[in-house]
Amino acid sequence: MDVAAPAAPAARRTFDVRRLGAGVDYGDALALQARLVEERRSGTIGDTLLLLEHPPVITLGVKTRGKPTNIVASPEALAAEGVSVFETGRGGDITYHGPGQLVGYPILDLRPDRCDVHKYVRDLEQALIVAIGEFGIDGRRIEGRTGVWVGAPGREEKIAAIGVRISRWITSHGFALNVSTNLQHFRLIVPCGIADRGVTSIERVLGRSVPMRDVEDAFAHAFDAVFSPAADY
Repeated sequence: MDVAAPAAPAARRTFDVRRLGAGVDYGDALALQARLVEERRSGTIGDTLLLLEHPPVITLGVKTRGKPTNIVASPEALAAEGVSVFETGRGGDITYHGPGQLVGYPILDLRPDRCDVHKYVRDLEQALIVAIGEFGIDGRRIEGRTGVWVGAPGREEKIAAIGVRISRWITSHGFALNVSTNLQHFRLIVPCGIADRGVTSIERVLGRSVPMRDVEDAFAHAFDAVFSPAADY
């Protein structure tokens, strides 16, 4: 009787983490992602994670096309606050980026073993949950709503938003985690098109500041752990 040999374990993924710092213009970040996606597709680079902060900007996802954008502030109010508006090709609705918010753009080839869009988003959520857990924050999912939430059931507030793009299994865009973000700027919009929940930040939950570098470290470690072949969430 022939017995099939066990399948060889998948090679462990490794990631190039690029910390781009604060003040990265949103348009420049889009152009960089487009270039890195093509380089990843051609095999010129390996899987890459960009970590950065943007100046104040409202971004519109594909769900806003042909619909109200959920911007509640006037153009004059946006200008007074120094907030720009940018249409983008990511999934999701509307969100805000700004200083004090950790933005992550994974440029990954999901082939051959991770070709599942739902699982990819769930894994990003898990990495965020693990990362904020390092600071004693209990993050979780809400059924039917993307992102990471904190707080009592029924009164949850969003601490991290997710909006991704996947083109022929190469990922771009990603997540935004509120660390010490100006939460007042979220009042300029209906975040993610969800009117019945608020937003919060690591600083607000803990009642103290946390260095961005520490949050970057926590997320980089969590991302590596979640996206290793042994992870199963």
